[in-house]
Amino acid sequence: MQTRVSTKGQVVLPGPLRRRLGIRAGDQLDASIESERIVLTPRRRRTRKARIVKDPVTGFSVIDAGPGAPILTSKQVREMLADFP
Repeated sequence: MQTRVSTKGQVVLPGPLRRRLGIRAGDQLDASIESERIVLTPRRRRTRKARIVKDPVTGFSVIDAGPGAPILTSKQVREMLADFP
């Protein structure tokens, strides 16, 4: 993929690259030079946004944090809810 440097020194990251890394407007990137290459690295990942959905098997409401989210045990959930106001 190619991109250009604007007269202001700005570079547009192609959409497929931004989507793959989850980079959004306003995200901070670290810039460095490695072996005559410019390397941009996202500073940190955004926190996951959980949503409540209906479980297709049971029909109960469940929390979904998306693919790759950690699996929590019932004990971990109870501990988290114990601190919930």
